Amino acid sequence: MAPVKKGILERLNAGQIVIGDGGFVFALEKRGYVKAGPWTPEAAITHPEAVRQLHREFLRAGSDVMQTFTFYASDDKLENRGNNLRLTGQQINEGACDLAREVANEGDALVAGGVSQTPSYLSCKSESEVKAIFKKQLDVFSKKNVDFLIAEYFEHVEEAEWAVQVLKSTGKPVAASLCIGPEGDLNGVSPGDCAVKLVKAGAQIVGINCHFDPMTCVKTVKLMKEGVERAGLKAHYMVQPLAYHTPDCGCQGFIDLPEFPFGLEPRILTRWDMHKYAREAYNVGIRYIGGCCGFEPYHIRAVSEELAPERGFLPPASEKHGMWGSGLEMHTKPWVRARSRRDYWENILPASGRPKCPSFSSPEGWGVTKGHADLLQHKEATSEAEIRQLLEKQKKAKAGVN
Repeated sequence: MAPVKKGILERLNAGQIVIGDGGFVFALEKRGYVKAGPWTPEAAITHPEAVRQLHREFLRAGSDVMQTFTFYASDDKLENRGNNLRLTGQQINEGACDLAREVANEGDALVAGGVSQTPSYLSCKSESEVKAIFKKQLDVFSKKNVDFLIAEYFEHVEEAEWAVQVLKSTGKPVAASLCIGPEGDLNGVSPGDCAVKLVKAGAQIVGINCHFDPMTCVKTVKLMKEGVERAGLKAHYMVQPLAYHTPDCGCQGFIDLPEFPFGLEPRILTRWDMHKYAREAYNVGIRYIGGCCGFEPYHIRAVSEELAPERGFLPPASEKHGMWGSGLEMHTKPWVRARSRRDYWENILPASGRPKCPSFSSPEGWGVTKGHADLLQHKEATSEAEIRQLLEKQKKAKAGVN
């Protein structure tokens, strides 16, 4: 029999570092298996080999958690705005669970079943209606016996609370992760207050994922930690940020940037940036450290390598990566061999090669959130009339006209 793996809380309670995985929807979109716009995970059924391979690459890079590829896999999202997949949420969720478990069993990784924010919440559906959507996904996760559950990518803490309340009914450990920055959720609830609400709802692990760069996310989790401690509560903390620099973002993060989603590549963090992120996250007391959109396996390998002294081992992928560029000692060109040292890569300021491009952008957020007519969702495809209205609003927004 295979040895029994330690659970997520057992690992965190023992002070172990848990390395998460990366951003599947962005990674698979670049590989040709996810459609930008709906960002739905039907590839778990249509191209399981692609999902399986990405899981394996993250496992090899050091990931301790295989998150099921179930982001936006609720039925209301799968059929939103003309997204006619002819696949049910149950099919996709079951397929994703099987793939995650298959690869997790190839190492010491755990499987986490994940739910995320819903179009129904944005369209002001009732609490019971939104919870019923989470329950359908949860039924699959229970059937497939995932190791723990994650409610991630929530802009409104209220919806995240509803998700946690549903997920905790299984008795499995629950993590809750918001996609907010230091200003708080889109209703202005502070990070500290958000964290307290999530812990009181039943989450044992709380934190931040997506929408902002690593250092901004770490700062936000630190605010969450301070809020939980002020309230006399206890929790473990997680962070799974973007792999993009976002110093110019507003409260909604990178989705407001004009480069989102097809022009973000100049903002990608280097592997050396990831070393700094991993160390900063560890230093503030975060022990579940992973990534979200933009994170590729080499980013997770960098996180694993930075924390190798604390973890006591390197990931398998480090067999093909000299620490701090030491593999360059084998290069044929002498000036490249001269770069095979830590102080070179720690201090480099990478050029973009784009002399006509600015360092910062002007975010395009229109200041709308749940309840606004522009955010009401529907099954029908977006019409030409709707696009014309949006273009007119975009023109006015850029001109500063209300």
